[in-house]
Amino acid sequence: MKWGLRIMFKQMFLPFFMALTLVLSGCGSDVNDLNGDAGNTNDNQTAADVQASAEENESDQTDTNDAPADDKAAESESIDESSKDEKPSKTALSELIVHYINVGQADATLFQYTDKDSNYTILFDTGDWRRNDTVQYLASQNISTIDLIVVSHPDADHIGQLAEIVHTYDVGEVWMSGNEASSKTFQQALQAVIDSGADFYEPRTGDEFSIGPLDITVLYPNTISGKANEESVSLKMTYGDVDFVFTGDADQAAEKRMIQSGINLKADILQLGHHGSRTSSAPQFINAVDPDVAIYSAGADSQYGHPHSEVVSLIQNAGIDLYGTDVHGTIIVKTNGKTYDILTKKDGTISPTSTGAAQSKSDNEQQSQLKDETTSQQDTTTQQSDHSSCIDINTASLEALQDIIHIGSERAEDLINIRPFNSIDGLTRIKGIGPSRIADIKAQGTACVN
Repeated sequence: MKWGLRIMFKQMFLPFFMALTLVLSGCGSDVNDLNGDAGNTNDNQTAADVQASAEENESDQTDTNDAPADDKAAESESIDESSKDEKPSKTALSELIVHYINVGQADATLFQYTDKDSNYTILFDTGDWRRNDTVQYLASQNISTIDLIVVSHPDADHIGQLAEIVHTYDVGEVWMSGNEASSKTFQQALQAVIDSGADFYEPRTGDEFSIGPLDITVLYPNTISGKANEESVSLKMTYGDVDFVFTGDADQAAEKRMIQSGINLKADILQLGHHGSRTSSAPQFINAVDPDVAIYSAGADSQYGHPHSEVVSLIQNAGIDLYGTDVHGTIIVKTNGKTYDILTKKDGTISPTSTGAAQSKSDNEQQSQLKDETTSQQDTTTQQSDHSSCIDINTASLEALQDIIHIGSERAEDLINIRPFNSIDGLTRIKGIGPSRIADIKAQGTACVN
């Protein structure tokens, strides 16, 4: 770990760490040695230094073999930020490159920048468990260490490749919400973090950190209650005068709480929540962030119809430039902290139509295909369209079923005892699985009926 990102946090042990007492005791104090020395005030001050100083001053205060996208961009757009709200002038910054990686129906965003003689790398979410495209992309960028990995929530399309990444790279710190999942993917990822010796932190609303010249403000969650999607770790990341906001799969209720927190949400670039789903991107939240650019990550021909047509219309009617990985491939933002350029792998037009009909494509244009999930029959049909990359709830093993969100060992046994099912909606026959959890299961994209 080249610069020692260390953080003092309010909760020293996660609830799920208690379930791994034997493992932790074998690791000794190294895994939990998260306290940094206070008092460092240079540009490379650690998160612990920032927090300790603040408290002192205030007394009480998504195919497995998909090749990674490269930097050869077909489209470049320069944005003049002079019209934005005035911010304090800062020392000239080197270039920050933000890669919204094309990982299918999943999320992974890479930050790279330098300051003086130090290089910094941050990864927000790690892609889908059934693919290795995030791992490939990191390899293509000649990365040797990662200062910080943020996993917004434990769903397999966000935490999916964390274990392999942590095994491959020297990782300074990992942030998670603290919510658990019963899936094998989550358990393997957690074990990999423990084995790596990386520091661990559960960020909470209002936390503020600096990693070199990049400032991070935690927007959400304030507390957790087991609602993995809704309580996604949400961040505002500031580089000079340019702001980015990420909300994972946080829903509209969470967005409302972010507004009510009183934190300034305004940002130049917003990653749309939940892959552009209608469960996120409330008009009030979009108004509060007031972005110039919105970016979503979704798979081509998404079986969930992501991005949903009403979200696309909302963004476009607000005059916000919209980009999506399903249409544009990997999307790269380059900024010097004052202006920014947007580079895309492909040209493309995002349409708000919601007919679900296939649209024509040319060599230089790939239109998104948007579908309304209006009937369970449509849900079943789309689930059946990708047999090779889903867990068939009618035939899967007890262990495999536990990779499905909300399906632990007990529910997996119940599922096996009462199957077969005609559709995912039939899982409501299992005790504790209601409509909201059915929606989560569909959104995860792991379960299907063949």
